[in-house]
Amino acid sequence: MAFPPMQPAADAQQTHTLHFHDGSSRTVQVSQREIPYPDGRLIISRTDLQGIITHANEAFVELSGYTREELIGQPHCVLRHPDMPRAAFKDLWDTVAAGKKWHGYVKNLRKDGAHYWVYATAVPNVRNGQIVGYTSVRRKPSRKKIAEMSALYQQWLAAEGSAS
Repeated sequence: MAFPPMQPAADAQQTHTLHFHDGSSRTVQVSQREIPYPDGRLIISRTDLQGIITHANEAFVELSGYTREELIGQPHCVLRHPDMPRAAFKDLWDTVAAGKKWHGYVKNLRKDGAHYWVYATAVPNVRNGQIVGYTSVRRKPSRKKIAEMSALYQQWLAAEGSAS
């Protein structure tokens, strides 16, 4: 899997290697800088069955820091932040693959190493009774829920680390 190169900001502080379900890995630069989710905007994207981005609206392009051309054709995990536990994404994919709607809080990694939080809803796209892809709509998250989920995700990451 060939990800577009990151362009870390001057405040990038840590390097992480992310390992994905397909056996691939990616090294990312991560800063502590959070980009606030803009009021009144919805991020919308669509993927195929393998999670490859097939559509990205303008809000997605702007907040991610990637160009539309860099996003289309990439796996959605291009946005995976190292603070997100594998269990959160397993739940997401298990839920939508079963034909159900998923909701959750996600910390995404921007191209420059900063991050932004979203409240995401993901649904399967069904045609003629078959799932043909997925759509995700992201909204501005609650700061209270971000604090709760950050703590929970740290616990999950610790558990995942001890299970390795």
